[in-house]
Amino acid sequence: MRFYAALATILAFVWVFGEPVVSLVQTWWENPDAGHGLLLAPVAAWLAWRSGRSERAVAQPLLGGILLLIAVGIRSGAGLAAGLTLARFALLLSVVAITVYFAGLRQVRHWWLPFSVIALAMPIPEFLLGEIALPLQMKASQLGAAMLRGRGIPVLLTGNIIRLPGHELFVTEACSGLRSLTALISMAVLIGGLALNTVTWRTVLVGFALVVAVLVNGFRVFLTGFLVMFVDARLAEGFMHLTEGFLLFLCSMLLLMAFLQVARFGESKFRMGAAA
Repeated sequence: MRFYAALATILAFVWVFGEPVVSLVQTWWENPDAGHGLLLAPVAAWLAWRSGRSERAVAQPLLGGILLLIAVGIRSGAGLAAGLTLARFALLLSVVAITVYFAGLRQVRHWWLPFSVIALAMPIPEFLLGEIALPLQMKASQLGAAMLRGRGIPVLLTGNIIRLPGHELFVTEACSGLRSLTALISMAVLIGGLALNTVTWRTVLVGFALVVAVLVNGFRVFLTGFLVMFVDARLAEGFMHLTEGFLLFLCSMLLLMAFLQVARFGESKFRMGAAA
C-alpha cells in the first residue's frame, strides 16, 4: 500500500511541479548569478540522505495534506500569472508538505540543514535583484575609492563610476559581488550546520561571511583601479579580470574556513565554561 501511495505522490508531483523544476534547472545552468544551485541541490539531497529519518518522526497526513493543497493552489495561481517566484516557492513548500505527510514536522526540523541549503539554491527573484545589487555596487565603489585614496591616488567617485587620472572605472551589476555573496553565505550555512552546534555561532559565521564578501569585493575594485593606474588598463577586463575575481573568492573562502576554526574554539570554550 505504501508503495502505491509513494508512486501516486511522485506522479502527481511531476505532473503539477514538473514545469517549475525544469525551469529551475535551466536557470541554474544559464544564469551565472544562480549557478550555485547546481551544486547546492545535490548537496541538500545528500544531507537529507545522510541525516536519515528521525527516530521521533511521526507521520502527519492531515497537516501534510493541507500544506500540499496550499502549495498546489499557489502553483496554480503562479501558472495563471506566469510567476516563477511563486511557482518556485510552491515547489519548496510541496517538498515540505510531502515530508510532513509521511514523517511529520519533527522530520522537517531534523532536516533543517537540507531545507536551508535548497532554499538558498533558489534563484533570487528578479524584482529583488536590483534592490540587492545596486547597494552592493555602491558599497563596492565607495570602499574601492576609499582604498585608492588611501594609496594617494586622486579619485572622483560619482555613484558607481570611479574616475582616475586618465581612466574611468564603471562598477557594473556583474561586479556588485552578488555571486560571491550568495556563494559565501550558502557555504557558511552549510559548514556551520555541519561543524557547529549552536545557533549563535552559526549566525555569527553567516554574518562574518556577509562582511567578508562586501569587504573583499571592495578590495577587488581597489585592486582593479590600482592595476589600471600602474600596470595596464587591459587588466580591468577579460580573462585577467575574471581570474582576479576567482582568486579573491578563494581568499574569501580561506578567511571563512579560518573563522570557522575560531568559532569552533569559541564554542568549545563556552561549553567548558558552562560545564565548570
